[in-house]
Amino acid sequence: MVHETVIGLTSASESLDQGEVELGRQTEPYAGPDEGSLMSRVLLIEDDAETAREIMAELVDRGFEVDWAATGIEGLDKARAGEADVMIVDRLLPGVDGLTIIEVARQERVCKPVLVLSALGAVDDRVRGLRAGGDDYLTKPFAIQELIARIEALLRRPSENRDTVLRVGPLELDLLSRTAKRGDRAIDLLPREFRLLEYMMRRKDQLLTRAMLFEEVWNYKFVPQSNLVDVHMGRLRRKVDATNEQPMIHSVRREGFILRAPA
Repeated sequence: MVHETVIGLTSASESLDQGEVELGRQTEPYAGPDEGSLMSRVLLIEDDAETAREIMAELVDRGFEVDWAATGIEGLDKARAGEADVMIVDRLLPGVDGLTIIEVARQERVCKPVLVLSALGAVDDRVRGLRAGGDDYLTKPFAIQELIARIEALLRRPSENRDTVLRVGPLELDLLSRTAKRGDRAIDLLPREFRLLEYMMRRKDQLLTRAMLFEEVWNYKFVPQSNLVDVHMGRLRRKVDATNEQPMIHSVRREGFILRAPA
């Protein structure tokens, strides 16, 4: 039987023995992969020392380089530096809360992926975390294996995902201000339309099937018998391609859709 390590159930325990990972740095027993290989840098902002210790031990053991901040103020300074490849941010922190850290970092164009940790697991709480600029949200208690898998998934995303302004021809999408425009014309988008357009702009000139859109934009792992994609695409097309403008969203019969800059 495989046993999962669950973090967030217990309170702080005994201090670290020699040879374990000390907070804020890594030691020799957790050297990670072979010398010379590229190590991903993780900024961990977590005020609970026991939780931080367990996360760091596992991350370093798997070859990550970890920098730890125990307060919101320290975490904000390190987040602003933008030196990490990915950040793990606890939502409830002393000094400055985690969502404020993320919002300030995004405003200052620090666009590294962020995993939000929180004991607040209601839908509204998760939505707030994502809208503040988080890329993923994990509630406490959690299995350390899941945290590692989520970090690895964030790091696998193409580097282009870190752009804050997407442009395809005259079409522009600002991911921080959540605004869109074509030339000088502002485009008013609903949240799902915004996500749909973002996905298409990141994959300009590519054929996007309905199955791809269902999975990536709606998070469905199956293709329902529905015209949901076509309805949303029709609304989005009417907003992006106004009368007398060259069309940018094109339908491919029985296949899907393509976004292209005007010729």
